[in-house]
Amino acid sequence: MGANSILLITIRLEASLHQPMYYLLSFLSLLDMVLCLTVIPKVLAIFWFDLRPISFHGCFFQMYIMNCLLAMESCTFMVMAYDRYVAICHPLRYPSIITDQFVAKAAIFIFARNVFITMPIPILSARLRYCDRTVIENCICANMSVSRLSCDDVTINRIYQFAAGWTLLGSDLILIFFSYTFILRAVLRLKAVGAMTKALSTCGSHFILILFFSTILLVFVLTHVAKKKVSPDVPVLLNVLHHIIPAALNPIVYGVRTQEIKQGIQRLLKKEWK
Repeated sequence: MGANSILLITIRLEASLHQPMYYLLSFLSLLDMVLCLTVIPKVLAIFWFDLRPISFHGCFFQMYIMNCLLAMESCTFMVMAYDRYVAICHPLRYPSIITDQFVAKAAIFIFARNVFITMPIPILSARLRYCDRTVIENCICANMSVSRLSCDDVTINRIYQFAAGWTLLGSDLILIFFSYTFILRAVLRLKAVGAMTKALSTCGSHFILILFFSTILLVFVLTHVAKKKVSPDVPVLLNVLHHIIPAALNPIVYGVRTQEIKQGIQRLLKKEWK
């Protein structure tokens, strides 16, 4: 929360950072902060004060926000990968392609696509009949953890979550992979050693973070599929970590390692000391 807040304040106050790339970074930081505020306070309340109860409507609201924002974050990674592709592969056309209007349209697309496609997930779970079991085997209201408490058949819930998840996250990951493949090909053609090293360092760290975001989600899905062979605590742990670690790493990888962001933070600190 602290790192993302500093990043947002720096981009807001530094006029030199009022550019499309940093607007996308601000959007990612906002998603991380809202996602953490949706999940972590309840998790801490459970572990610190043993405050386990959650209301029926509160549970499904948390479920919707989690699914929606995770899909939005994946889509934002995809747009940022496209931004890097244009910057490295078509640098002369970058100012005419990646404009403020492009960022606004991308934000609307990210919002609309994920809000509507993830909406049926909590609706399908809420329409189920819940009988005697009321204890969720998780510390957050994950879709299948809640649906398993129902007396009804949850096949439709499983199919829709699987289809929506792989349609959204899978398509984003494929486009990200192609973007970085083109970037790598363009970087390897660079004759200036310094430029190639800088491009590889920046894009490499971005790709590793995106890969981590996707891999931990894939592991979580696989542990659910093989739940009989895996301890029930493992999916719970992965679920919580998936909401914490990317949000903590994003401002470091995308922010602190960016020279312009570091300089912006330094200028703000100097102003405060004067």
